[in-house]
Amino acid sequence: MSEQTHPLWNQFIRAVQEEVKPALGCTEPVSLALACAIAADLLPGEVTRIEAWVSPNLMKNGLGVTVPGTGMVGLPIAAALGAIGGNAHAGLEVLKDATADALVRAKALLEAGHVQVKLQQPCDEILYSRACVHAGDISAMVTIAGGHTRVVEVVCQGETRFTLDKPVTEADGDPLAVLSHATLSQILEFVEQVPFEAIRFILEAGQLNDALSREGLSGKWGLHIGATLDKQRSRGWLAQDLGSDIVIRTSAASDARMGGATLPAMSNSGSGNQGITATMPVVVVAEHLQAGDERLARALMLSHLSAIYIHYQLPRLSALCAATTAAMGAAAGMAWLMGGSYQTIAMAIGSMIGDVSGMICDGASNSCAMKVSTSVSSAWKAVMMALDESGVTGNEGIVAHDVEQSIANLCALACRSMQATDRQIIEIMASKVS
Repeated sequence: MSEQTHPLWNQFIRAVQEEVKPALGCTEPVSLALACAIAADLLPGEVTRIEAWVSPNLMKNGLGVTVPGTGMVGLPIAAALGAIGGNAHAGLEVLKDATADALVRAKALLEAGHVQVKLQQPCDEILYSRACVHAGDISAMVTIAGGHTRVVEVVCQGETRFTLDKPVTEADGDPLAVLSHATLSQILEFVEQVPFEAIRFILEAGQLNDALSREGLSGKWGLHIGATLDKQRSRGWLAQDLGSDIVIRTSAASDARMGGATLPAMSNSGSGNQGITATMPVVVVAEHLQAGDERLARALMLSHLSAIYIHYQLPRLSALCAATTAAMGAAAGMAWLMGGSYQTIAMAIGSMIGDVSGMICDGASNSCAMKVSTSVSSAWKAVMMALDESGVTGNEGIVAHDVEQSIANLCALACRSMQATDRQIIEIMASKVS
C-alpha cells in the first residue's frame, strides 16, 4: 500500500518526530537554559549577569530537580550553565557540551548573586521563559513560549532580531494538528501497516532510555527506586517476573534522569519521564517475547504515538501527572506485543483511566520516579486484565463505553477543574521556598 493510499501516515510520522526527541535533563529548566544559551550566543564577551522570568508551571517543574552534571537543583544553575556553557543550537540537549570549567564559572556567577529567576506574572502561557543575559553593558533577551524550544522573540541591545507572533496551524504545517481529528483505531492501523523502514528511527528511543535504565540500576541516582526494588527482589521480597522487571527497569531510568545523570532521555511530548514511561515497559516485554527489531519498532511507535495523541488533548503542563497518560501508551504497546486486538488496547486504557486518573503533578523531582513506577504498574495490571477480557466499564466513574470518550473525560478534568488544583499546588510549593 502506498503512502498516498493512507495520507495520515506521513503526518503521524511527523508528529512522532516532532514530539519524540533526545533531552538531557528535566525539560523545564532545560528550556530556560536554552533561552539563556541563545541570548549569550549573541553577546561578544563574558556573561556577567542573568535575569530571567518564568511561568508558574515552569517554576513548579524547576524548583526541585537536579540539573545534569552539576549536582545542584533549581532554575538558577540551569540558567547560568546554559548561558556560560550551553550549546545554543542543540535544543533540549543544550547542556550536553558543558565543560567542567563552564560549571565552575556558572557557580561563581551564582555565588556572586548575579543570577535572578523570577515569576512572570501575569502570564498567559503555561510554558514560558524569558532570559535577559548581560555581558557588561551589552545585553540580549530571548523568550521561549508555547513549547520547550519554541523561540518567539529575540532582542539584542533593544533591537528585535526575530519575532514569532502567530500560532502554527495545520495549514502552516503543524505536525500535531492531525491528532485533533485522528482516532486510536487509525493509529493502530498505521502501526500495523506502515513500512518498517519508515519507523525504524523509533528504535533509538529504546536504546537511549535503556542506557538510562542501566545507569539507574547502579543505585547512585535520585531515590534509586529501581535499584532498591531490584535489591529487595534478590532478597525474595518481590517476585522475579515480567511485571517486576517492567517496574524496576522503568523506575531506574527515571531515577537516573531525575537524579542528574549526564545521559539523554528520549522524551515524549516535551518530557523525559513521559518518554521513559512510553518506552521501557515495551522494551522489557519485547525482550521477554524475543521480538525482533520490526515488531519492537511497531510497538514503540504505537506506544509513543498513543501517548502523544492523549497528551495533545491536555495542557502542555498541568496538575495531572502525565506519566499516567504516557503509561496508557505503554499499555497499548505491551498489549499489542502480546497479541491483543484494538479492543484489548481500548479496554486497558479505559482501566487505567479508572485507576490512576487522579495522580497530581507537584513539580519535577526525584519523586517523579515513584509516579512513573506506579503508572507502569497500573499499565501492566490493566493489560493483564484486558487480555482476559476484563476491565473497568463505562458504568463506572469517568470511564465511558467508548475509549475516545474516556480519554476526553480525563482530559476535560485536567483542562478545567484541575486548573484550580494546579494553582493550589504551586501556592504550596512557593510557600516552601519563600
